[in-house]
Amino acid sequence: MSCQHLKSMGKAIENGNVLEVKNLIKLALNKGCRPEVILQEGLLKSIDNVSEKFKNKQIFVPDLLLATRAGNAGISYLSSELLLKVQESFGRIVIGTIRGDLHDIGKNMVKIFFEIAGFEVIDLGTDVPVDGFIDAAKKYDPQIIGLSAALTTTMYGMKDVIRALEQDGIRDKHYVMVGGVPITSSFARGIGADIFDPDGTSAVVKAKRILKCANF
Repeated sequence: MSCQHLKSMGKAIENGNVLEVKNLIKLALNKGCRPEVILQEGLLKSIDNVSEKFKNKQIFVPDLLLATRAGNAGISYLSSELLLKVQESFGRIVIGTIRGDLHDIGKNMVKIFFEIAGFEVIDLGTDVPVDGFIDAAKKYDPQIIGLSAALTTTMYGMKDVIRALEQDGIRDKHYVMVGGVPITSSFARGIGADIFDPDGTSAVVKAKRILKCANF
């Protein structure tokens, strides 16, 4: 399984070269590199390196924006490539970042882990209001609703979504998964979430286990 082409991905992302990033992902997949390795060691590590350079004032805002755009484009492209290979859906998950929060790197990472595992993922994007999650729950009838937050100021919006599901009488129809930098297991339990793990791959394992136990 050769993943040597990932070494060039950092430079392509730093230069904001979307086409080169996509070509490197396709090449790595064709060479047998596992998707989760491409995501972690190629895309996410490269984005982290760019963020570190920005903190150290080695690059500036325009460079950071271009690099972030290229990194996100790479994540989306990897996701689309995987969807072409998924023959049967293990289950359906609606996922989005809570209202007032525009961060999506973590959400996108979890999204791709679930797609790798064979889930159909409906991504609502960022800054999603409570009604957005409720409407999606009714429209798509997912087994899991994933709530993401990267800020302590927005994380409490997760509780509002769970409360709204209860008020609409549909809480029992869906498992609620929460995640993000400020989220802890005690917080997840406190708001009544069903699934939490700081690691995306472990969250997938927990989700599959809980769905199998529920006979979905």
